[in-house]
Amino acid sequence: MLNMSRYNKVLFVSTGGTCRSLWAAAIFESVNTDRSITAEARGLVVLFKEPPNPKAVAIAKSKGISIENAASTPLTGEDFGEDVLILVMTDVLKKNIYDEFENAMNVYSIKEYTESAVDVEAAYGGELIEYGENFEYLEKLINIVIGKLKQDSPNNGGNME
Repeated sequence: MLNMSRYNKVLFVSTGGTCRSLWAAAIFESVNTDRSITAEARGLVVLFKEPPNPKAVAIAKSKGISIENAASTPLTGEDFGEDVLILVMTDVLKKNIYDEFENAMNVYSIKEYTESAVDVEAAYGGELIEYGENFEYLEKLINIVIGKLKQDSPNNGGNME
């Protein structure tokens, strides 16, 4: 089976890895039909494994997505590669990654990659409705990401031998 994209993996990165990145990876996995590309979540500031934010779990569950068994996982230098797309929640996180990892590549803010207007800011400490709005915004962005990955596919147009 031909890969739909030059990427085999998408890593979604948020600050702590307990909410936005877990949602993004779970949404991607629930919507993506090409199983040759996978999604995982990472946090940039993860000192030890933490369970998902309870509000994040509640919102995901209300949308039919399970993240309650997930845990925060730190982004490491081994995560980067030619076939890995790194999508971060904010422009600031993108800068932080390039500052922290000398081998960083293929790192985009999800806003930049999807050509959207605003970053996906943390709802941490906010009301449940703010988490819900963040989740819905991420759903829209993930659908755009999947569309772009299909569009960027080496077998989408062009010369195939």
